[in-house]
Amino acid sequence: MRARDPVNLPAIRTWLEAIGDENPRYEREGVAPPAMLQVWTMRGLSKAVDNLYGGFEDEGYTSIVATDSAQTYHRYLRVGEELTVEGEVVDVSPPKRTALGEGRFITTVSSWFSGAEKVGEMRFRVLRYRAQKSEKPKMPPISPTRTPDTAFFWDGLADGELRLQRCGKCGSLRHPPGPACASCGSLTPVEYAVTAGTGTVHSFVVHHHPKLPGRAGPFIVALVDLDEGVRMVAPCTGPVSIGERVRAEIDGGLPVWRPAHHVALPSWSLPVTPTTVISTALATRDYQDVHHDRDAAIARGNRDIFLNILTTTGLVQRYVTDWAGPSAVIHGIDIRLGAPCHPYDTLTFGGHDVGGGTIALHGRTGEGVHVSGSVRLTR
Repeated sequence: MRARDPVNLPAIRTWLEAIGDENPRYEREGVAPPAMLQVWTMRGLSKAVDNLYGGFEDEGYTSIVATDSAQTYHRYLRVGEELTVEGEVVDVSPPKRTALGEGRFITTVSSWFSGAEKVGEMRFRVLRYRAQKSEKPKMPPISPTRTPDTAFFWDGLADGELRLQRCGKCGSLRHPPGPACASCGSLTPVEYAVTAGTGTVHSFVVHHHPKLPGRAGPFIVALVDLDEGVRMVAPCTGPVSIGERVRAEIDGGLPVWRPAHHVALPSWSLPVTPTTVISTALATRDYQDVHHDRDAAIARGNRDIFLNILTTTGLVQRYVTDWAGPSAVIHGIDIRLGAPCHPYDTLTFGGHDVGGGTIALHGRTGEGVHVSGSVRLTR
């Protein structure tokens, strides 16, 4: 399929304005943001639903939502280039029960060409489903239980500190908190010490089941020997090994372990409005009604309109290049969507430079993780 228009500055400027990306290199050098790769060959309003998925409507799977996208950019596209795209369906899952309704996951692989040159590729997965109204109220993310013994710990996290209970008599540190000292048995008023949050992985597990509200599985939970001599359990942001050095950070009001060599990116929060959702959908040439028509979104099992995956990809690119600087070159973006991002949510990004030209990141709303994944780049 041939793109309707060549790569052009008006579309680039519209996309940059909607995404809020102020990187000057695109207009200065006459190149397109790499995250626009899919935008150039979107089908437009008259063909908002790709014929590739049309046959699934006959089975009753009338609603569609994107779930995964892995894009690779061989080079940045230049203004004036005319693109073609070739795609194929590589996998269709058996019917599966999801939170949205029964559906099938459909995976496609697409390649973009400028003349005979392949300039980018993408592995893309969508869910085609039968919309249903949930009979059960959506469970909010699990909140910690606060008691007189643990109040100091949760207050510390709110203040940006990781605190350990300390005996008021012998000075021994202990965790988890409790009323009596395990060393001397004292019930004297307890104190606390602020830990550096560094330690060594003693053991870990990968949690698959049961599902936890507000958290997408699977995820890693690690038991860490803190340098202060006590052990603490918390989720881990990525693969770890026994004996690996980690450090604690506070994410969403809870401690998480990160490999000690990872460099944190500053967090960035974006208040999402109806204008954000609609303007970015139009700027990415995505006319699926669930991104601009609230009635249609509700009829398809959603509580409101929500960000499309092309916008999320663009926001991920903006977050990384705002940190890395305008000279950074993005080679690929690989993301997975979780909780939808609706108007009046605040989408907060965080990430880490894990080495090897890779940034691991996530974007979170009050409902949980909206997006997680990685960006490959050269600085």
